[in-house]
Amino acid sequence: MSITATEPTAITANPVLRAIADRRSVRGYSPKPITQDQLDALLAAAVQSPSAMNRQPWHFSVVQNPAILSRINAEVSKAMNKDVGDVFHGAPCCVFLSCEPDARWSRLDCGIATENIAIAAQGLGLGSVILGMPEAAFTGPNGGELNAMLKFPPTYKFAVAIAVGVPAVTKEAHPLLADRIDYID
Repeated sequence: MSITATEPTAITANPVLRAIADRRSVRGYSPKPITQDQLDALLAAAVQSPSAMNRQPWHFSVVQNPAILSRINAEVSKAMNKDVGDVFHGAPCCVFLSCEPDARWSRLDCGIATENIAIAAQGLGLGSVILGMPEAAFTGPNGGELNAMLKFPPTYKFAVAIAVGVPAVTKEAHPLLADRIDYID
């Protein structure tokens, strides 16, 4: 089997594989909020993620308050000493994942949960973008205050975030780099 511009039949026939193939990092959203049912489905997908030894090392902080997102965005700009624009791309909802920073595999487990949210969002007709840049706000001088504002457990630190909403923009699929795969017999 090889990866080409022509999709394997399994992708077009399977809704999960179709959602993976169609998912894009959305960088522009409608201001329309997502519904509680959509949010519940995204979080259910997140907590059903596999984790090393089933430790479930994550904590999810859901932020739908534009003032809080604006505050975090300002802290990112301050920490990076430049205007970074809107790191949340106008999304009406952002889920911040935190974990024990030194617990083995916890950041990887948070990444897996984030991908589950991204694929679930696509399946629900929503868009998403996975974000690492907000980390600058949480490691800056006001990081402790932000940790408390987002109700991170006392020893937890920012791991990753994902912005979610109704897409207002689209983009083409990225090119597939088939030379990144080797089959070892």
